[in-house]
Amino acid sequence: MNKVMLIGNVGKEPDIRYYDADQAVATFPLATTERGYTLPNGTSVPERTDWHNLVLWRGLAKIAERYVHKGDKLFVEGRIRYRSYDDQKGVRRFVTEIMVENMELLSPKSQQPAEMEDKSKEDGLNEEAPF
Repeated sequence: MNKVMLIGNVGKEPDIRYYDADQAVATFPLATTERGYTLPNGTSVPERTDWHNLVLWRGLAKIAERYVHKGDKLFVEGRIRYRSYDDQKGVRRFVTEIMVENMELLSPKSQQPAEMEDKSKEDGLNEEAPF
């Protein structure tokens, strides 16, 4: 069984690419952090952050395009995939990706767009006609 479940923070804005028939693929990094702690003998174990490359396809990619932003907290479920390629200098590179099959947004909804819309309506009502 190949199953991955992660809760973490989005590292940068999703990169969305469209291909045939309006299908989309989204890629972005997700950071997961294990908290630091102190052992009973007094040894301090520092906090550790791991970065994961997420890949979302079709409908999930379009949801990510609209609602996922840098800093958001996400729960993702999917499978791990390893691949390799040769870069421009001929060096073999290895990539580990999470192929996301399910995603839940854990960050509270931002109030900014609603506030901006309300403010623009207020500004429009306060303007006087030029004639």
